[in-house]
Amino acid sequence: MSDDFLTRLRRLDCCALSDAMDKLGLPGAVTDLHQYSGTRRISGRAITVKLEAVEALQGKALEGSPRHLCCSAIEAGDSDNVILVEQRTGLDAGSWGGLLSLGAKVRGIAGVVADGPVRDIDEAREMGFPVFARTLTSRTARGRVAEVGTNVPIQVGEVRVEAGDYIAADNSAVILIPASRIEEVIETAEMIVRKEAVMAKAILTGQPIGDVMGGNYEQMLET
Repeated sequence: MSDDFLTRLRRLDCCALSDAMDKLGLPGAVTDLHQYSGTRRISGRAITVKLEAVEALQGKALEGSPRHLCCSAIEAGDSDNVILVEQRTGLDAGSWGGLLSLGAKVRGIAGVVADGPVRDIDEAREMGFPVFARTLTSRTARGRVAEVGTNVPIQVGEVRVEAGDYIAADNSAVILIPASRIEEVIETAEMIVRKEAVMAKAILTGQPIGDVMGGNYEQMLET
């Protein structure tokens, strides 16, 4: 089924989206996750994965048969999806790796965003698969962290994310947009882009940048 919001979201950079979130009073811009592989901006609907420390899970019953982390998310995804992983245990243990990147690329998934360490980043770079993460590691998840849920609520930075929320990510930020607010965020970001295009044209035609950036820029989000 066509998702017009996703089509429009793909045209917008994360700074415009961040400005829109500011104007609307929404949290959602996470600026301390970094793009470690791939060179393009990514957008999609969130498939969420929550990981916890194996030690903390001792004695707890998990639903279904044990599976390698993130496999269910990859099998459920396609080109309209970004996989979003929470690994906030504090353990130096990969929340994503090379075979997962390969599997996601084969499925056409737009990319992965991990609030935690990822590994095998050279493999992801070689295949051009976009990976955004908190940090890098060589340490395996085996015996350290395990998946406790797919398409469950998670936290990324200070932002709560639900399955199906919208994500955009580039080298400026990761933007997390509640599905219930996507229309007004996109409309606001598109307005900002239109205003900046007019300002850019004025600069190109020789208007002093101080005149262009003065009142216009400072008041942009107020009107």
